[in-house]
Amino acid sequence: MKPVRRNRSMRAGGIGPDRLHVRSGAAWIACRGMAIGVLLLVLLHPVGAEPARRHVLVLFENNRLLPANVLGDRGITSALAEVDRSTEISTEFLDYPRFSGAAYGATVTRFLKEKYAARPPGVVIVAGDRALDFALNTRSELFPHVPVVHVGVARSYLASGPPLPDDVVGVPFDRDFGGTIGQALQWHPQARHLVLITGASEHDRNWEEELRRAAGRFEDRVSIETLAGRPIAEVLKRVKELGTDAVVVTPGFFRDGAGSLFTPADSVRLIAQAAPAPVYGPFVTFIGTGVVGGWMTSFESMGREGGVIANQLLAGQAPSALRLPPVMPVALHVDWRQIERWGIDPAAVPADAIVRFRSPGFWQTYSKEAIAVALAFLLQSLLLTALLVERNRRRRAQSSVDRYRFELAHASRLAVAGELTGSIAHEINQPLAAILSNAAAAEMMLESGTARPGELKDILADIRRDDLRASEVIRRLRALLAKHEVERQPFDLNEILSDVIALLGAEARRRRIALSARPASETITVVGDRIQLQQVLINLIMNAMDALADTPEEQRNVTVSLEGAATGATIRVRDRGHGITGDHLAKLFESFFTTKRKGIGLGLSIARTLVEAHGGTIAAESVPGEGAVFTIWLPRVVPGGSARIGAT
Repeated sequence: MKPVRRNRSMRAGGIGPDRLHVRSGAAWIACRGMAIGVLLLVLLHPVGAEPARRHVLVLFENNRLLPANVLGDRGITSALAEVDRSTEISTEFLDYPRFSGAAYGATVTRFLKEKYAARPPGVVIVAGDRALDFALNTRSELFPHVPVVHVGVARSYLASGPPLPDDVVGVPFDRDFGGTIGQALQWHPQARHLVLITGASEHDRNWEEELRRAAGRFEDRVSIETLAGRPIAEVLKRVKELGTDAVVVTPGFFRDGAGSLFTPADSVRLIAQAAPAPVYGPFVTFIGTGVVGGWMTSFESMGREGGVIANQLLAGQAPSALRLPPVMPVALHVDWRQIERWGIDPAAVPADAIVRFRSPGFWQTYSKEAIAVALAFLLQSLLLTALLVERNRRRRAQSSVDRYRFELAHASRLAVAGELTGSIAHEINQPLAAILSNAAAAEMMLESGTARPGELKDILADIRRDDLRASEVIRRLRALLAKHEVERQPFDLNEILSDVIALLGAEARRRRIALSARPASETITVVGDRIQLQQVLINLIMNAMDALADTPEEQRNVTVSLEGAATGATIRVRDRGHGITGDHLAKLFESFFTTKRKGIGLGLSIARTLVEAHGGTIAAESVPGEGAVFTIWLPRVVPGGSARIGAT
C-alpha cells in the first residue's frame, strides 16, 4: 500500500484594527506594538510550511495490470519502505503499446509536467525500454537534473543505443532466449522441430530478432519454424498440428497479426493450452500459464534493485559513486506440474532451480507431526523399556520375597513342631505302649499253651490299629515339617480342619483345653496349598490356646467352625481368653509385633501372607474380657466354576 500524501494548506491573514477606541496614548502604543510583532511572526514563519519529504515517481512502460508491472512495483515499494515508510511514491503508466505516437507523447508530457509542477520528484524510476526512452526524451522539459533509475531494461537494448547520461543509472537484465532453448532441448532429446512464436508490435518484433539470433545456434540439431506477426487463430491452428517431436519457445506478444491486444502471459496461456508439445518462455510471469519453464530474471528483484538505488540517491550519494552489478542474475524457473506432465526426469532438474507448484513431500508437509510422533514413539519405547525393566526387577524381587516367605513359613512350622514335641511324643507313645503290651500278652499266651486263635486274632487287630494310629501321627507331622514346593490343588476344607484338630488334640489335652471343631455340612472345595492352610489354622489355634493359659479351666475352650457360602468359605477360630485391646488389635498382623514374652511376632504376619496368597482375607475381632475371634475368608470352587486366587 502506497503512503497517502495529505496536503495541508492554511490561509494567512493580517491582523489590524478597524475601528479601535482607546482612552489613552499608552494603550494605543501598546496595541500597535503587538500588531507589529504578530505581523513579523507571520512573515518569518509562514503558516502551512512542510518539511521536505522523499518523493519518487515510478513510470511504467505498460498498463497497470501487466503482471510484470505488479511484481516490479512490489519490489520498488518494499525497498523504499525499508529506509523510510513515509516515502511518497507516485506511479504512472504510459500504457504502451495500446497508445503511441508523437501526439500521445506530447499529451502525456504536458500532463506530467502540470501534475508534478508543485511537487517534483527527487528520483524518477522508469520500468521498461520505452519508459527509459520517454524519460530521456522529455527529462529536460519535465524533470531536469533529477536522477533517473532504470529497471527492467534489456542489456541488449542499452547496447544498441548511445551511452546513458551520468545521472541515469540502473542494472539491466538479459532475456536468456539461448539458455531457455538449450534447456528445452536438453530435457527433450527426442525433439527434432523447434517452433518460435512472436507478435506484431514493435516490442514483439524486437523479441523476434533476439529469438531468431539465439535459435540460430541450434540449427544443426533441430529444424526451426517461426510464427511471427500472425493472427492468434492461425497461430493456435498451427500449434495444434504439432507432433510430439516438437518444442515451442515464445516470449508471448502484445499484439497479433489481426491487431488484437494481449498481455504476453495471456498469449502464452492460449498457446500452451492448444499445444500437444511442451512450451518454454523467458519471463517469470509465465510460470503457471502452462509453460514448463525457462531461464528468467525476477521482476520483483529488478524492482527491489531499483528501489535500493533510489534510496542511495535520495540519501545524497552521487550516481557516479554507485557500485552496481553489470546485469541482474538469471535463474532456471520451472513449473513442477509440467515437469511431471511431460515425463522429465526429476533428477535432471538442477538443485538450484526455482521450482513452483511442487506438491510438498511427506516431510515438508508433516515434518512437525512426524517429529512429534517420532518423539512420542521414542518416549513410549523408553517408557515401555523402563516398565519392562521394572517388571523384571519386581518379578525378581517378588521371587525373592516368595522364596523368603517360603523359608520363613517352613521355619515357622518347625517352631510350631518344637512347641508340640511333648504332645507329639505322648501321642506316639500311647499306641507304641499299647502295641508292646499286646505283643507281650500274645507271647505269654503262646508260652503257656493256652493261646486260642480268636484271641490272637484280636490282639493282632489291636496291634494293627495302634500301629496305624502312630503312623498317622507321624504322617501328619512329616507333612507339616516337610520342605516342599507350593502346590495348587483342589481339596476339601473339612479335611484340613479334621487333620489340624487331630494333630493338636494331644496338645489341647495336655493344656487341659477343650478343642472342638464344627465342620460344614457340605463339601467346601478350595484351590491352594493344603499344608500352608494347615499352618495358618495351627498358628491361630496355638495362639488361642496360649491366650487361655491363665484362665480358669472351665473357660478353656477353643472352637473352630467352618461355614460355606455361595462364593466363599469362612473359618472362625474363637477363644474365651482375656481378649485383645484396641491398640494391639490395629497392629496385630504387623511383622515383629507380639504380646508374648518369648514370641518374635511373625506368626500372624505369616498367616496373613499365606491367606492373601490364596485370594482370601483374615481379620480379628475382640472385646476385652470376652475372648477373640479370628475370621478367615477363602474363595471356594463351586460346581461348574473355579476360584480365583492370588499368586504366591
